[in-house]
Amino acid sequence: MNRRDFLSATSATLAAGALTPRLLAAEPVVTSTDSRYQPGPMPKLPVVKPGEFVFAAVHLDHNHLDGMCRSLIDAGGTIKWVYDPDATKTAAYVKRYPAIKVAKSLSQVLDDPEVKLVAAAAVTSERGPLGCKVMEAGKDYFTDKAPLTTLAQLAQAKAVVAKTGRKFMVYYSERLTNESAMFATDLVQQGAIGRVLQVVNLAPHRLSAPTRPDWFWVREKFGGILCDIGSHQFEQFIAYTNLKEGSIMHAAVANYSHPEHPEFEDFGEANLLADNGATQYIRVDWFTPNAVTAFGDGRTFILGTKGYIELRKYLDLARDKTASHLYLADDKALQHIPCAGRVGYRFFGELILDCLNRTDKAMTQAHVFKAAELGVKAQLAARRLT
Repeated sequence: MNRRDFLSATSATLAAGALTPRLLAAEPVVTSTDSRYQPGPMPKLPVVKPGEFVFAAVHLDHNHLDGMCRSLIDAGGTIKWVYDPDATKTAAYVKRYPAIKVAKSLSQVLDDPEVKLVAAAAVTSERGPLGCKVMEAGKDYFTDKAPLTTLAQLAQAKAVVAKTGRKFMVYYSERLTNESAMFATDLVQQGAIGRVLQVVNLAPHRLSAPTRPDWFWVREKFGGILCDIGSHQFEQFIAYTNLKEGSIMHAAVANYSHPEHPEFEDFGEANLLADNGATQYIRVDWFTPNAVTAFGDGRTFILGTKGYIELRKYLDLARDKTASHLYLADDKALQHIPCAGRVGYRFFGELILDCLNRTDKAMTQAHVFKAAELGVKAQLAARRLT
C-alpha cells in the first residue's frame, strides 16, 4: 500500500470511528424503570415475644456464631446460655449480652428444658457429632457451615434426625444473609427468568491468616475448601434449580501460595450436574487482594431460558462499596436493582417458627443434607493440582 492509499484508508477508518458513539447513542437502552420485579416487603420482626423461644450458644470456634445469634435475637429469640471450654470466648458474650448465663458444661445447656435450640460454630469436623448430641437431648440444632466433613457423619446425622424428629439446620450465610441472593431466590421462584439452566458461583474470600486458629490449616479438621466454603455455593445451586439429586462432573483443589501450611487448600473449583439437567460451576479461593473493601467480591450468575440474573453480593467493584446488587436482563428490560435494606433476612424468623410449629418453611432438612453431601462428594472427587 502506498502512502496515498494508506492515508485514505486511515481517514475512512477514523471517520467511521467518529460516527460510532453517535450510532450507539441512538440505540434504545432501558435501565431500571421496569417495575415488574421489586424487592419487599421486609419481614415483620420479631416473630415471637421475649422468652417464647429460648436458645443457647455453644462452641465459639468461628465468629459466624455472632451473626447467627444476633439474627435469632432480632427475630425475637432469647439467648439464655453460652458455653465454651475457653473462658475468654465466653467473656465476650457476657459483655455483649449481660443477662446471659455461662454454663460450666455442655450438659448444663442440654439439661435445661427451656432451651429449644442450640446454635454452635465448633471446629468443622466436630459439628456433625455435636449436632447429634444436641438432637438426642431433644433440642433443635443450628450450626455454622460446613455442617460436617465426612459421609459417615452425614449418615449419622440423618439417622439421628429420623430417630428424634429434631432439626439439623445450617447457617448458609452467603445466601441467607445477602439480600440480593435472597431476592434472586424470589425471582427464580416467580419464573422471572424461566427455567434455570446454569448457576455460576465465584466466591473469593479474604484469608486474614494471622487471625486464623490452628485448626483452620489442618485438612482433617476444616474438611477441604470445597467442603468448607464450597458448601455455600452448592446450597445456592439447590435453591436456584430445585434439584433433588446432583453429581460431580469435575472437581479440583490446590495450594498455590501457602507452602507453610501443606494441608491447606487456597483454590478450588467444581462442575455439577443436577437431576433436572441444570449445571453449576463454582470457584472458591483465598486470594482477595487488599484493595477490595469487602471480604470477597462474591458473584453469582443465574442463566434461565427467559433471561439471566447477576448478583454482585458484597460490592460493585470499583463503582459502589455497598452490598447486594442484582442485575436482571430479559426480553423486556435491563435492570439494576439495589437490594440492601429492602429484602431483609427472613430465614431466622422462619426458623424460629419452624422449631415451634414443626414446619419446614425456612429450609427443608433434605435441602440442608443435600448441600452438605455435595460438598463432601466434591471434596472426595477433587483432583489436586499442586
